[in-house]
Amino acid sequence: MGSLPADVAATLRALLRGGDPVSVALRAQLPHAWVAGRCGCGCATVDLEVDRQAVPAAPAHDSPAVEAGYTSPADAADGGPVCPGVLVLTDDGYLSRLEIYSVGDEPVTAWPDPLLLDL
Repeated sequence: MGSLPADVAATLRALLRGGDPVSVALRAQLPHAWVAGRCGCGCATVDLEVDRQAVPAAPAHDSPAVEAGYTSPADAADGGPVCPGVLVLTDDGYLSRLEIYSVGDEPVTAWPDPLLLDL
């Protein structure tokens, strides 16, 4: 157990910035969350665990709770997105995974600048 890495926390805060009840509840889980595992392909995707005794579950919602697109300036210059999106996945109202997916052959190994996420 421990705190979230800064890049993971920044990405989650950006994705959960809304004022709706689900975003507010999931954002409240951030101080009680930690990285429990990483994707085997080498990408930046992380599995998350939350201390369920410390914070309540979010209200009922679909998973992914949030999906956002992303195109870096370099991707746009090359003619298309390499990293088209990120997802916040949940399990029983708790953060469970922050996933980044791409259409390129190489895994995306770093989280995008939160300011470039297109919600």
